[in-house]
Amino acid sequence: WGYVRGGMGGITQAMAAAARRHGAEIRTNAPVARILVHDGRVRGVVLADGTEFAAPRAASNVDAHVTFLQFLDPRELPPDFVRTIQGIDYSSASLKINVALSELPDFTALPGSQPGPQHRGTIHICPDLDYMERAYDDAKFGRPSASPVLECTIASVVDATVAPPGKHLMSIFVQYAPYKLARGLDWDTEKEQFGDNVVNTIAEYAPNIKDIILHRQVVTPLDLERTWGLSEGNIFQGELSLEQLFFLRPVAGWAQFRSPIKNLYMCGSATHPGGGIMGAPGRLAALEILKDGAA
Repeated sequence: WGYVRGGMGGITQAMAAAARRHGAEIRTNAPVARILVHDGRVRGVVLADGTEFAAPRAASNVDAHVTFLQFLDPRELPPDFVRTIQGIDYSSASLKINVALSELPDFTALPGSQPGPQHRGTIHICPDLDYMERAYDDAKFGRPSASPVLECTIASVVDATVAPPGKHLMSIFVQYAPYKLARGLDWDTEKEQFGDNVVNTIAEYAPNIKDIILHRQVVTPLDLERTWGLSEGNIFQGELSLEQLFFLRPVAGWAQFRSPIKNLYMCGSATHPGGGIMGAPGRLAALEILKDGAA
């Protein structure tokens, strides 16, 4: 893993500072309500508070479902394009837990609560392939995994700026936690119980974990959708499966960051080459926008 000093927000803050130096104005807490279109050409955007921004070009960093099925009236788009967008696979079964710790986990396999190699790498809890298969079996039937696959990192061991002195921050990426739960189950009522299950799983390997947790945040696929606009909680804005990669991303015929709406572009992980905090979709989209501007 590569860590950003000060946390992942350091990347966006650096980008924002660079943009402002070139004259950009950035607004936050300003959700978009719809994209304005006239005669098949983008004309700007309207915010949720009614504020309108006129623009000859617009680039959308949210996924294709949100862009074309929420921000636009589907009647402004070709019917076959709408059907293709509706068919994008957003299947997601990942969940995130952030925990603040009073000290480091003391692993049975490599004891010690002082920073060591067991704390600096990526910590995986998935003993064998059968364990992983059983975890996925639960998700297939709409249940959070009874024995989840865990991937943990403790950024504070390599970057002391993300936690107070002597304290630590652990990030836990969890599989499998299906977006669509079986009948009778609801993420708003299941999330903390599943969080307990994850902590209990870690405790099998680091028995002190329950005693050192100061605070816990459980982020379900439903939370990812409601808070960050990620359809079905898919962190890549669409599954990175073979039929949704390369010239098929986001959909066939529209893999060059453009859309059926003139001068409306896609620039996020929904486009080639997908997610992963690499910035490639945005850079490639910017090159296409510049190319069109020069034409």
